[in-house]
Amino acid sequence: MTVLPRFLGRDVLAARADGRYVVVQARADDTPALEAVQRACFPDLSEDEIATERHFRSHQAHFPDGQLAVLDVESGDLVASSSDLRMDVDFAHYAHPYLEETGDNLFTTHDPHGEWLYGADIGVHPTCRGQGLATLLYGARHNLIRRLNLRGHIAGAMPKGYGAVADELSIEQYVMAVIRTERSDPVLSVQLRRGYGVWGIIPDYLEDDSCRNYGVCIVWRNRAYRS
Repeated sequence: MTVLPRFLGRDVLAARADGRYVVVQARADDTPALEAVQRACFPDLSEDEIATERHFRSHQAHFPDGQLAVLDVESGDLVASSSDLRMDVDFAHYAHPYLEETGDNLFTTHDPHGEWLYGADIGVHPTCRGQGLATLLYGARHNLIRRLNLRGHIAGAMPKGYGAVADELSIEQYVMAVIRTERSDPVLSVQLRRGYGVWGIIPDYLEDDSCRNYGVCIVWRNRAYRS
């Protein structure tokens, strides 16, 4: 399959090697599909923290370049997405709840001059997992960071495997075991393999029992950054 420079009138920002899936910038008419993917990906997330059509429209209004979607070239369906904003980061005081960081998930906290990209969300529809779509999105995000000459990418990872062992291990013990590859976490392990490092743990990051409400502050630094 040929990798297309454009698809359905939209610029292709990244594509899987076989051209089956492409990354494009999300737009207003994608918002119903974006919410559908969000709900399919995060069934345990509280309703207050789920991104809806209203939230996705606000993301696009504040920082359109940071809103990405993956389309299936064969069907035209939207099957994955990521949402980012720009901010400055105080690494001595990083432990903020998700809704505080993101302006109640509306991205009103976006700083157009911020030196870091903040990864608010990434999700791949459960029927399309294992096909390299998260890798596509991370690659497109890193390309955006390089293009804007940002210092790097920061996010609050959801350690979704922790809830199952929380009665046995503290969150610190669990995260250290994941870092040492003694345990595998469905989210954090994948991000560590992509070159992210753990900066710290965020209590009460969000309301999700699968991670016992914890987030893990992860950082990817742009080696091409020019001061």
